[in-house]
Amino acid sequence: MSAEATRSLIARAAATPDVFRAALTNVPVQDRDAWLDLVFELDGLPDDGPALPRGCVPYLPCSAEALLQVVEHAGVAASDVFVDVGGGVGRAAALVHLLTGAGAIGLEIQPGLVRAARDLSARLNLPRVAVIEGDAASLAAYMMIGSVFFLNCPFSGARLDAFLANIEPIARTREIRVCCVYLSLPPRPWLRPAATPSGELAIYRSV
Repeated sequence: MSAEATRSLIARAAATPDVFRAALTNVPVQDRDAWLDLVFELDGLPDDGPALPRGCVPYLPCSAEALLQVVEHAGVAASDVFVDVGGGVGRAAALVHLLTGAGAIGLEIQPGLVRAARDLSARLNLPRVAVIEGDAASLAAYMMIGSVFFLNCPFSGARLDAFLANIEPIARTREIRVCCVYLSLPPRPWLRPAATPSGELAIYRSV
């Protein structure tokens, strides 16, 4: 896809998210991630830096197919705010925004990945996609506008417990959805699992 065609597609998707969804789903499933990286001008995986805390998982992008399932089964809409916990280079936040029109916030602790995510948002001209630098487990407490929290297995153990404790007050104000890829949440009385299409994805709704 040429740079001009990419800019045209992104511009149309900003006004009508169905345009981008149709373009993505018209690509064979096995080729969707390569197509997305071409459109987003992403070239390979960035190296993790010394800012990655012990116990956190090195950056690995989530598949486009899993994110399509998140959008469908969590019912992500333009009125939502999608919070990517451990946002990496901003790929998931940008994709969900383009698929749905939802606002999106990436929380990322590694400065190099934060810069890459901000560059991506600026390059694609996505003003409703923001990136905040810091420990996602702690920053989650301040995401009062968040309605969909997404975790592509960024951490476990004590950090996961801290994250859940920090979003519980948000969940007590309204229903939120917590979507996890390759991660099961420890039981919490204020969260209930929802039906999902595969073992790869788990979706929880607050009670």
